[in-house]
Amino acid sequence: MNKRVDCFIAYSSKAETLTTIAQLRQYGLVNNIFVIAPDNIAVEGTETLVTNNPNSSLNILNIIENVEADYALIALRSTQLELSQYAIERMVLLADSTNASMVYSDYYEVKNELRSSHPVIDYQEGSLRDDFNFGPVQFYRKNVLESVDQELNINWKFAGYYALRLQAARAGEIIRIPEFLFSMIETDTRKSGEKQFDYVSANAREKQIEMEEACTDHLKKIGAFLKPDFKEVDFSGDFPVEASVIIPVRDRAKTIKDAVDSVLSQKTLFDFNLIVVDNYSTDGTTEILASYSDNRLITVTPERKDLGIGGCWNEALDHEMCGKFAVQLDSDDLYYDENTLQKIVDQFYIDQCAMVIGSYQMCNFNLEEIPPGLIDHKEWTPNNGPNNALRINGLGAPRAFFKPILKALRVPNTSYGEDYAVGIAISREYKIGRIYDPIYRCRRWEDNSDASLDVAKMNAHNLYKDRLRTFELKARILKNQA
Repeated sequence: MNKRVDCFIAYSSKAETLTTIAQLRQYGLVNNIFVIAPDNIAVEGTETLVTNNPNSSLNILNIIENVEADYALIALRSTQLELSQYAIERMVLLADSTNASMVYSDYYEVKNELRSSHPVIDYQEGSLRDDFNFGPVQFYRKNVLESVDQELNINWKFAGYYALRLQAARAGEIIRIPEFLFSMIETDTRKSGEKQFDYVSANAREKQIEMEEACTDHLKKIGAFLKPDFKEVDFSGDFPVEASVIIPVRDRAKTIKDAVDSVLSQKTLFDFNLIVVDNYSTDGTTEILASYSDNRLITVTPERKDLGIGGCWNEALDHEMCGKFAVQLDSDDLYYDENTLQKIVDQFYIDQCAMVIGSYQMCNFNLEEIPPGLIDHKEWTPNNGPNNALRINGLGAPRAFFKPILKALRVPNTSYGEDYAVGIAISREYKIGRIYDPIYRCRRWEDNSDASLDVAKMNAHNLYKDRLRTFELKARILKNQA
């Protein structure tokens, strides 16, 4: 059979859609072309699959019913596509030779009329984020589509395609082709820091619930689902103080005083201190810290010069004055009010937990609230939080830990994802307490480490967190097999 590919493309504009169709028709391997569009749109010369939700279960089932060829090219982004030389032949060749359940590729993006390379990252077991970037085109083997579970929830308006992708991961290997086989027009030109919190916006709640259901089902089927069966935490022991706030810092002269003052102004029923690990600042941060005479402030300069944020945390945990609970504060940020530290410590005892995660308010440098406002991670539920933690890309802030458990784990010596690494590891064994009221002010400004990341840096961050999830998946499967 020469015509081995059926194509399913989302409608953009009439001109753009017709341009994409014309390119696809030039390939002898292409069999049928379907346009996925709302019910008031039809494109001459093609069959229209009507839907207002391209990622819905009903649309996915409709695609499956219409696949005749060996493969289905699925492009659900509403954008014009440009195919590179022999792109379809290349995907068929590599899908045939690897027996992959799905293949995808790097691509070019056109943004503000400028064309640039957009490599993607390799898929792995831990690539469970529902926003994993496969590029504009995914290429599925027909028998994988036909094996989609009959349990697919037909009421899902958003999670149908995500469930399909997870099914493909269970059915075989998902393979990236590190070649630029497609181009697409990128209409979302926001900076990385502006996109980061889309998933917690108010209108995303229904979508998040569906995605959690699909991911939970996947974890159950691969043996990685955790039941809420937590180890007890023994808070006994001798500690110099009840709580230590830990601030790793390098070159934050603009913000470190605000951060320190927000800690020293805390009103508590217990003794606490503040351990600032000054990682060889050169901009005046060191001098600002030295100007304080409050004996609750302990400044540490590590002997090592190869430490990231995680390594600085380990320095603080090893300090003789570190207390029972180690509480996070970034050098850019502030506590919401003078009661934050008391609320965090109280939550440990209320929940008998090994870790507490709060909620934070997004604000600009002048502490004025900015969208999306409160980040409360309500997708975390007591029963399913440890499972859903493997789908989302962060757990919230501020984070606080029962020191003996965190010290036994050790914090990865990185400056990104180190908190997520220990959080998901703790959630495998212990309960994590949550505070859904705002207790933290998270500043967004030009010097934030994730304010405006290029593609290479975003890929590195995502690859690392996916690897952390892969480690954790394997650990949970082993735990369930024991």
